[in-house]
Amino acid sequence: MNNKVMIIAGEASGDLHGARLVTAMLAKRPELSFSGMGHKELAAVGVKVLFDARKIAVVGLAEVFSHLPDILTARKILRTALKEERPELLIIIDFPDFNLMLAKYAKKLGIPVLYYIAPQVWAWRPGRVKTIGKRVDQVGVILPFEEEFFRNRGLCADYVGHPLLDSVKSTSTREEFCREHTIDPKHICIGLLPGSRKKEIASLLPILLQTAQRLQKQNQKQKKQKKQKMVFLLPLASTVSEEEIRKNGLDEFGADLDFRIIKEKRYDMMAACDAAVVVSGTVTLELALLGVPMVVIYKLSPISYRIARVLVNKELNHYSLVNLVGGKEIVPELLQDEVNPERIETELSAILHDEKRRDLMLQGLDVVRKRMGEAGASEKAAELALSLLS
Repeated sequence: MNNKVMIIAGEASGDLHGARLVTAMLAKRPELSFSGMGHKELAAVGVKVLFDARKIAVVGLAEVFSHLPDILTARKILRTALKEERPELLIIIDFPDFNLMLAKYAKKLGIPVLYYIAPQVWAWRPGRVKTIGKRVDQVGVILPFEEEFFRNRGLCADYVGHPLLDSVKSTSTREEFCREHTIDPKHICIGLLPGSRKKEIASLLPILLQTAQRLQKQNQKQKKQKKQKMVFLLPLASTVSEEEIRKNGLDEFGADLDFRIIKEKRYDMMAACDAAVVVSGTVTLELALLGVPMVVIYKLSPISYRIARVLVNKELNHYSLVNLVGGKEIVPELLQDEVNPERIETELSAILHDEKRRDLMLQGLDVVRKRMGEAGASEKAAELALSLLS
């Protein structure tokens, strides 16, 4: 046994969850050594990062082509490492198209594969289930209904719980967060979360900034007793630099609006928000676990959207994870042309000022929290990984 493990994460959330998995595995088997693809979270727990995941973190099928040289370089580096190092296990985290390609090569070399946080094949491109079955030895799923879905199709799948349940916790009160960032606790705090990919930032941040401008103008029209100053909070994802945030519109609005770029204690920031507008993805579940009302948005390039419409499961009534886990519309979902400052501002204003609607949303978010199950995903996933090493 050479005690080598390769782990592949392609996005900020995968980088974080992968780091927690590595930590849990090392607690049980400290002699293990890890290499692979990721960013600072995996690097921080001792993983030798062979390729920086930020270079290929893209959204939409059309956007892949502009990053093709980096994708091919990453594939070459990681395939070479698999062949020369012959790790005893390959762990792949989400990021399906790239990871399943690498899993195929690992299987040819006789290296077992664990898929932790499998792609949402129940939502779109269900044909990938067969591909996963051929190339993956074990699937660790993180949503309650996924275990039955995969097992009914002949795959070895275990529900390990959602890794967010291990990590989504605020460490300070709203008042403490506001005091740390010199914000009056009486002010309205709005979270703007445009995603963790460069393309998402470029496409969505200008829209969110215009939304913030509209919100503030509407707020100024309120009666004096209802008028409150608004502060807009932008968390900085590990895959995004402050420069990218600023060059995509923030500096243009800085003089008119109170924006704060939050670089640390992300969950404290989220928990302090009275409402948030957020790109569809894992972050919606983070906000749900913290009980933060939200508007979910999703916008692809026109070409990617046309392709996605063909591939998506037509039986799905929702696309955000919050509504899928809740089994009904708990939070508003805006798609493509609906993602505009006017519509987002309307939905956010309703959340802030319509007490009945806000209470119903909070009740729905509580249901989602209960359906997510119990903490311990990283530990359970580590046990699955170590069983494959055995």
